[in-house]
Amino acid sequence: MNVIEELKGAHIVGITGHIRPDGDCTGSTLALYNYLKKNAPDMDVSVYLEQPGIEFSYLSGYSDIKNALENGREFDAFVVLDCSSIDRIEPFAAGFDSARKTICIDHHISNNSFADVNYVEPQSSSACEVLYTTFDEDKVDKNVAECIYTGIIHDTGVFKYSCTSRRTMDIAGKMMEMGIDYSDIIDNSFYKKSYIQNQILGRALLESVLFYDGRCIFSSVSIEEMNFYGVTGKELGGIIEQLRLTDGVEVAIFLYETDKDEYKVSLRSKKMIDVARIATAFGGGGHVRAAGFSAKGNVHSIVNKIGEMIEQQYNEDNA
Repeated sequence: MNVIEELKGAHIVGITGHIRPDGDCTGSTLALYNYLKKNAPDMDVSVYLEQPGIEFSYLSGYSDIKNALENGREFDAFVVLDCSSIDRIEPFAAGFDSARKTICIDHHISNNSFADVNYVEPQSSSACEVLYTTFDEDKVDKNVAECIYTGIIHDTGVFKYSCTSRRTMDIAGKMMEMGIDYSDIIDNSFYKKSYIQNQILGRALLESVLFYDGRCIFSSVSIEEMNFYGVTGKELGGIIEQLRLTDGVEVAIFLYETDKDEYKVSLRSKKMIDVARIATAFGGGGHVRAAGFSAKGNVHSIVNKIGEMIEQQYNEDNA
């Protein structure tokens, strides 16, 4: 697939990604935006996202992101990145619905091919990796390279997750050769935490619970705790990763309350458990080793259901 060829004849183009945009979502949408602005200057291109975190403000085009669709605007083409189903772009679904042509570029195994053109590579590390393969390499500049590199490091955990391949590393190396400040990108967008983030991380770790003979761990944060520390869901991203690193743990579960008895749930596994399968059963999705969903109920009822599914997978493997 060549993305410019696929958009041939389109004048008004919209780009979006999933709600609560992370590094790969932000990186891929802005990578396509910058690539089209440079190489298809006659296109009227806009990016629509819930506002990404300030840690991504170094990316070219960040200040151009629109948080709402213009009333009545219709698109010749609408491109969705890093998103497995249309409900995950709900704030901007009207733009998708009005478009004459829709395209989805993604890497989620749970993608349900909801666009007219679907370019999905579940084996790829990130939407940025998939997107890069649709570009002409000689037309990629430093601004695009920063975006692609950002998405890759965030969805590979800085190259340590099992989704990292030789192609992933080759693409990252090419981006580094474009002169990007790759060490600053890693430090400032992936690792850097505020004092408040460190405090709530400490609390979540202190109150975490091991179960299933130490093979699983969970922790949760309530609305009251989030209000006390003055944080939103965007500031809680590092907690699940730290839980995953606990010695002896195969599956980490982190929940934060979004409304009374409603939770956003993140799952991570190391080598054995397919957490995407669990998330899909709850109406969510993701990857084999990283997935998520929203659920109603109390923390322990949700965790108990997840635990039953984990045990089922262990039993299947040992059958």
